[in-house]
Amino acid sequence: MNRIFHFLLIFVLLATASCGAGKSSKASADTGAGARAKVSEDLSAFRPKYEAPASDRASAVAVVTPTHHVNDQVAVLMDTVASVNKNIKYAQGYRILAYNGSERQTVMNLRKAIIARLPEQKDYLTYQQPNFRLKIGDYFSRIEAQQVLNKISDLIPDALIVNDQINVK
Repeated sequence: MNRIFHFLLIFVLLATASCGAGKSSKASADTGAGARAKVSEDLSAFRPKYEAPASDRASAVAVVTPTHHVNDQVAVLMDTVASVNKNIKYAQGYRILAYNGSERQTVMNLRKAIIARLPEQKDYLTYQQPNFRLKIGDYFSRIEAQQVLNKISDLIPDALIVNDQINVK
């Protein structure tokens, strides 16, 4: 029992000594718990001073005239880029694969139903013996293809979006 009392007494003394070894309670109350004291210095004596511009000089604006005009050269380059772009007929994009199978009558009925629902979309029916493939649309982004696929998902629940070479309008 005596040993336990001695250990308890030593523990209490160490705890109170460690708490008192830090900053004084007045300093911690002034600056906040654990915060550093702020040092304030007046550095205005070392800052440079500038004169305010005169009002008559501020109203005069310098006129800058360009010396190297490139407008004609840019116009020629833009025309060549436009003519090259007009010759591009195909690009990598996406199409909706609506049917891939060997039943001709099924693919024809599905094609009619799709044309009735989406008359503005172009369909591509190919036959590679013995399979028919029905693809729909020309889309540059997968998001565009997904929007159209959502419109016909009740008609074709197994349709897929596939990478394909598309026609550029």
